[in-house]
Amino acid sequence: MRIPVILSIILGVSLSFHCKKVQNRADRAPLQAFDRVCGLTLVAPPEPFPEDPFPPIKSVHANWISVIPYAFQEQNKAEVHFNEHGWQWWGERPEGVRATIQQAHAAGIRAMLKPQVYQHNGWTGVIGFGTEADWKIWEDTYTRYILFFAELAQQEQVELFCIGTEFNRAIQERPEFWHNLIRKIGLVYHGKLTYSANWDDWERVPFWKELDYIGLGGYFPLIEAETPAVSTLKTAWDPIKKRLAAFSKDQGKPILFTEYGYLSVDNCGWRNWELEQGIQSRRINEQAQANCYQAMFEAMQGENWWAGGFLWKWFPNMRGHEGYPERDYTPQGKQAERVLAHWYGEK
Repeated sequence: MRIPVILSIILGVSLSFHCKKVQNRADRAPLQAFDRVCGLTLVAPPEPFPEDPFPPIKSVHANWISVIPYAFQEQNKAEVHFNEHGWQWWGERPEGVRATIQQAHAAGIRAMLKPQVYQHNGWTGVIGFGTEADWKIWEDTYTRYILFFAELAQQEQVELFCIGTEFNRAIQERPEFWHNLIRKIGLVYHGKLTYSANWDDWERVPFWKELDYIGLGGYFPLIEAETPAVSTLKTAWDPIKKRLAAFSKDQGKPILFTEYGYLSVDNCGWRNWELEQGIQSRRINEQAQANCYQAMFEAMQGENWWAGGFLWKWFPNMRGHEGYPERDYTPQGKQAERVLAHWYGEK
């Protein structure tokens, strides 16, 4: 599911959960520092918002959203498909992306633009090719897609841009492509940059020092119990936190959970991506989901290397869900929504 000069000052800055500031990359002109990220990943709706989606977002005290305009790639095919003139849902097309960002900014909410490749019945982590010709097709079409949205991000003054999500194999086999892509992005977009690594792959990313944040999906398997206790979950976080803290110090960059989340079903403290299979038949368990969020926030509060994160996921006006929102990652209308509002609201 899922930085060019060492900043020694970053980790010396004390961050309480919400109110302290995160520093910029030293090689750029200073940008406005911002609060700890209390973010929501918005699911792009199929049509323009039927009503303003931001009052409910502000009611849980979120201060950031993540906007994802998907591209598509067939399994075993090299080309990344994105048509800026529109066959995606409205919220994924340029006009919908712009409108969402503009409306967020008008509401006082910052945005991360996170272009992301989707493979039906597949995963981006295994994308790779046996020939240089296929790699060239993939890299050219992915670059076109990313630079299109990097330019849009600059035009809309987006605060954070994510250069890719969970390309485990591609970053290992083609590191020079990513170094070059980061340089190309920097020519058109002048805000902050991150990449979204998988929860088990962030230590192998070769270009963190060229970015502003070590971004990763916080989907760490913790406890396999049907309804794990908060105290047990917090204990399971301890060795993960030690690794993250050490890595943040080594890289001189803060950690950002570019995604994090739990389904509202039994065993959601374990491997949620496996629980997605056959989700319609799994037993609803709001308490388990709420406990997982509570434990994560308790565990991470006060860690000065943690920049916050983007909850996966939030349906504006409850549009765009695939049929099982009562079991899905969203906390909307569930016990977890109260947990989220409490922790995001701690000023």
